[in-house]
Amino acid sequence: MLNKPLSLAIMLALGSASLTACQTTQQQSQSPAVSAEAEQQAFAAYSQAFIDALWQIAPTWGLYSGYHKYDGILEIPDEASRKQTLAFVNTQRNLLKVFDLNLLTPNEVTDFRLIENLLNKMEWQITSFKSWQWMPSNYNVAGGFAQIINEDFAPLEERLRSVTSRLVHVPAYYEAARSNISDPTLQHTQLAIMQNKGAFSVLSDALKQKVAGSGLTTAEKALFNERFALATQAINEHIVWLEDLAATLEKEGARDFRIGEALYEEKFAMDIQAGMSARALYEKAMADKTRVQGEMAKITKDLWPKYFSKPMPSDDKVAIRELIDHLSVRHVKREDFVSEVRKQIPELNDFVVEKQLITLDPNKPLVVRETPEYMRGFAGASISAPGPYDKGGNTYYNVTPLDAMNDEQAESYLREYNHWILQILNIHEAIPGHYTQLVYSNESPSMVKSLFGNGAMIEGWAVYTERMMLEEGYGDFEPELWLMYYKWNLRVICNTILDYSIQVLGMEEEEAIDLLTQEAFQQQAEAEGKWRRATLSQVQLTSYYSGYREIYDFREEYKGVKGENFDLRAFHEEFLSFGSSPVKYVRDLMLSK
Repeated sequence: MLNKPLSLAIMLALGSASLTACQTTQQQSQSPAVSAEAEQQAFAAYSQAFIDALWQIAPTWGLYSGYHKYDGILEIPDEASRKQTLAFVNTQRNLLKVFDLNLLTPNEVTDFRLIENLLNKMEWQITSFKSWQWMPSNYNVAGGFAQIINEDFAPLEERLRSVTSRLVHVPAYYEAARSNISDPTLQHTQLAIMQNKGAFSVLSDALKQKVAGSGLTTAEKALFNERFALATQAINEHIVWLEDLAATLEKEGARDFRIGEALYEEKFAMDIQAGMSARALYEKAMADKTRVQGEMAKITKDLWPKYFSKPMPSDDKVAIRELIDHLSVRHVKREDFVSEVRKQIPELNDFVVEKQLITLDPNKPLVVRETPEYMRGFAGASISAPGPYDKGGNTYYNVTPLDAMNDEQAESYLREYNHWILQILNIHEAIPGHYTQLVYSNESPSMVKSLFGNGAMIEGWAVYTERMMLEEGYGDFEPELWLMYYKWNLRVICNTILDYSIQVLGMEEEEAIDLLTQEAFQQQAEAEGKWRRATLSQVQLTSYYSGYREIYDFREEYKGVKGENFDLRAFHEEFLSFGSSPVKYVRDLMLSK
C-alpha cells in the first residue's frame, strides 16, 4: 500500500499561518481563440497560487511534498484553524467560479476537477465526517519531525533549527487534540496509544546526540534541549490520557467504528472518483470473486497430481485451500524477511528493463527499510515517497519485521507471504508498482495532478502491474505462481467486499474472518490483520480493486483502438504521464488525442 502520512493534513487541513487569497481576473477578448489562450494562462496562474496558499494552511502536507518553506510550523488542530480552513475553501471556490471550462484544455479541466474535489473533501471532513472528534489516531507529531530529520534536503543545522521551531508547538498541539476528542472509537484510541509511543523512535536520544554533535550554537542547543524536554513530556502526558480514555471505553463502551451507508457513499465518491457508487462496486466485486475462484479451481485440478497421490476433493474450495496450504510452507525464515525483500528488488528491475515494459530512472533511489515504529500497526508493507518538490529524495519501501509476533503468528504470516506471494508484494510496492508510478507522477507537468493524487489510481496501478508482469512472462508462467497470484488478486477483490460489508452492512469479526480464510484462502494472521485494518479505515480498502479494474479494462479498450500500433511500454508511459489523476480522467485524456 501507499503510506500517506499526511492524510491528517488533508482530512483536517489545519494551520496557523495567515490566509492569503489568490487574485485573478476574468479575461476578455474580441477573438474566441485569444480568449481561450488568456483563460488558460489565467488558470495556470491560479493553479500555482492555489498550491502556494494551500501550504500556508497545511504546511506539514507541504513538507511531505518536498516544499520546505514552512518546515518550522506545526499546525495546531484547534477550532480557529478549522474556521480558517473553511474560509480558505470558500475563497478558492469563489475564485474557481470565474473560469469557463469550455475555454480550458482537457488537461486543465482535469486539474479544475481535482482542485474542486479537494475543496469538497476538506469541507466534508470538517463539517460532516468530523474524524477530528472521534479518531484519536489522527493526532501524532512524529511524521513531520521524521521527514525533516531523515531527509537530506538541506544542511543538518538548517533542518535542526526547523525541528526546534516545531517542538515549541507540541504541547499546544496535544492540548488541542484532547479538546477535540469526543465520543471516540476504542480501536482508534488504541492505535493512537501505540503510534504515539512510537514517536519516541523519532524524538529520541539519538536525535539529542545529533544536535549535540552539530554545528548549532551553544544557545541553539540549549533551546533545543529545553523544547525537546517539554515536547516529550507532552507526548507522555497525552499517552497517559489516552490510556485512561481507553480503559474507560473498554469498561463503559465506545462509539461504533462503522460509519454507515450515507457517509460511506459520500467518502467513496470523493476518495475513489470511479464514476460508480460504492454499492455498484461491491456487486461487481462479488461477481469477480466467483470468476477468480473458478480460475483457481482449474489450476488446482492441473497441479493436484504433481503434489498429491490421493484423489482431489470434490469441493473445489476445499481442494484449492489444501493445495495452497501445501505450497505455502515454502517461505523465508522470519529473520530473513526484510533482507529477502531487499534482495528481490534488483531482480524485478532487471526483468522490467529486459522486457522494455517501462523506462526506469536509475537516479531515483529506492531504499528498503524496516518500518519506523511510529508508522507500525496499520500495514505490514508500504511506500513513503518524496513529493514533486523533492524529486531526487529517497523513496522508502517500509517493511515491518516480525519481531513482535510469536512463533505461531510469524509462521502464519510467512505462509501468507510465501515464496510466490512475496514476489507479487514486491511488484506491487516497488517495481513497477508504487515506486515506479510515483516517480512518474513527480515528473508530471501538472503540479496539481502530482500533488493531489487519486488513491484508486495509485493503488490500482500497483495491482495492475502484478498481472501485467505475469502476462509478460515474469516467473516463466509457472502455474504455482499464477495460483498464488489469483489468491492475491482474490484478496484485492475481497478487500472491497469486506470493507463495504463491515462499514455498511454490519459484518462482524467472525463473518469477516470466514470470508477471508474460506473464500479468499488467506491465513488466519492475515485475516485478523485485515479485520483490524478495516476497523481503522473506511473506503481505502476498495481503492485497490476499483483502480485495478478501471486500468486493466481501459488497457484492453485502448488495445482495440490502436490495433497493431499498440505498444505496451508507450501505453504505460503515457498513462503515467498524467500524474496520479483518477483513471476516468486519464482515459478521457488519452482517448481524446
